[in-house]
Amino acid sequence: MIKTFIDKLLGKSSGGGTRTKNRFGKRVDVPVSVHGIDPELVDKRASDVVHTLKQAGFEAYIVGGAVRDLLLGLRPKDFDVATNATPEQVKNLFRRAFIIGKRFRIVHVVYGRGREHEVIEVSTFRAYLDNSAAELVSGNEKTSKAQLASMQHAVDASGRVLRDNVWGPQDEDATRRDFTVNAMYYDPETQVVVDFHKGIEDAKKKVLRMIGDPATRYREDPVRIIRAVRFAAKLSQRGFKLDAKTAKPLVESEHLLNDVPQSRLFDEMLKLLQTGHAIASIEQLKALGLAKGIYPLLDVVVERADNPFVQAALADTDRRVGEGKTVAPSFLLACVLWQDVKTGWEQRMQRQHAFPALQDAIDDVFDKRIGDVSGRGKLAADMREIWVMQPRFEKRTGSTPHGMVAHLRFRAGFDFLRLRADVGEVEEQLADWWQKFQLADDARRDDMIEQAREEQRAKQRKAQPAAKRAPKSGPAQAHGQQADDAQQAAPKAKPKTPREPEGGFDHLEVGDPPAAAAKKRRRRRKPKAPGGEGSASGGAQD
Repeated sequence: MIKTFIDKLLGKSSGGGTRTKNRFGKRVDVPVSVHGIDPELVDKRASDVVHTLKQAGFEAYIVGGAVRDLLLGLRPKDFDVATNATPEQVKNLFRRAFIIGKRFRIVHVVYGRGREHEVIEVSTFRAYLDNSAAELVSGNEKTSKAQLASMQHAVDASGRVLRDNVWGPQDEDATRRDFTVNAMYYDPETQVVVDFHKGIEDAKKKVLRMIGDPATRYREDPVRIIRAVRFAAKLSQRGFKLDAKTAKPLVESEHLLNDVPQSRLFDEMLKLLQTGHAIASIEQLKALGLAKGIYPLLDVVVERADNPFVQAALADTDRRVGEGKTVAPSFLLACVLWQDVKTGWEQRMQRQHAFPALQDAIDDVFDKRIGDVSGRGKLAADMREIWVMQPRFEKRTGSTPHGMVAHLRFRAGFDFLRLRADVGEVEEQLADWWQKFQLADDARRDDMIEQAREEQRAKQRKAQPAAKRAPKSGPAQAHGQQADDAQQAAPKAKPKTPREPEGGFDHLEVGDPPAAAAKKRRRRRKPKAPGGEGSASGGAQD
């Protein structure tokens, strides 16, 4: 027994005298003199969460991408905290804390209210599970999901993790993370960085390396394939490159994504496109041989990335994220799928009215491109409103402009119109008009509507065909023209001829026979006044 204890201390296996490699890495405490993190870049609220947990007797660190960014001299946008306290213990320490998640239970500690609020995400150290640990899960996991509750093993036969809410020590928590530069822990009070897998060394070398065997890690969670692309795109601007051993199994592991729920793939696709590195992510997908096969809708984005309209939308999304502005997935996806909507709309208008044709085209696009994954929720509703607004922008008279500006999704619809104008799909003048209208006061808006109405009338008058003169060729038409000229030049008392019916040709239609002309004339003759000669017949009065 004493020998077994000594072997464990020396890292020897029980079957022989060879030293075994510590699979969970070796803890190294790196002082501030080495890592050089500026404490001014640390969010005060994250420091407060760490301090509160440590005051209660727990371990607590800032963890993950925030530590990586701090090492690079960047101010992180989000701060996560890892601790050995359970979610219930964390919740009890803060006034505004909420346990969320089913498969992954974490705590959101909320500071502030409204749009200015900040959330610090706190997770409990988790155990590392693989095929060798495929045993009954102990009782420290809670979940309300019946599908997961019925599972007896932590991983399946392929090595994919099924349940990952088992608490464990810090070294196992570090090992279960994906990349070495994302597996470091920073204590803002002591300013020490805890590193188990040479993350600081990789950060200095600007290498993105998977912890452990990459192929095994991709089997454990195939979504790591997408995360590898995302981090490679994000850090490429800082000179980072994907480690060769980490990149090699990506393509051959891509089929594993077929077993991942569509909703999770959809969320990961949005992260690729909305973290401020959409264009770089698409370039990485192409460079790594993953341009097709990850997710059908992502395939469409990559395929159309060179389209001027889609390219403008991707660049606009990256710009907004870089400026700290919010971005909506509905807007970007509406831009990507606009080509399908427009084509279907134009085809249907040959047999339908414009509005129902547009609605049917939108429904068809949702069925083919999005399906049941958020396709009938708020995302689809926002996309539909953006598309339906586009033909309404053409109408700038009446009450339509006032109603459009008051619409909840007007800004998104207008931004969509502006991008269309930028690529020449609509006139720049139309986008400029709406830009001015939304900023104008009521009096100015009325003037702009009246001006638009006058422009519309002018276009309608210009579009009307000019009055055509009667052609002069043809005997019958020439005869009729001569008769009209004779009517104007003749005196009121026109002498009659035997061949001309009484009253002349005023009511004689071209082609009528003389009998018909005489008959028409007889029906219109007035009776003579008694005892007189009667009124003059024929001439201009008839």
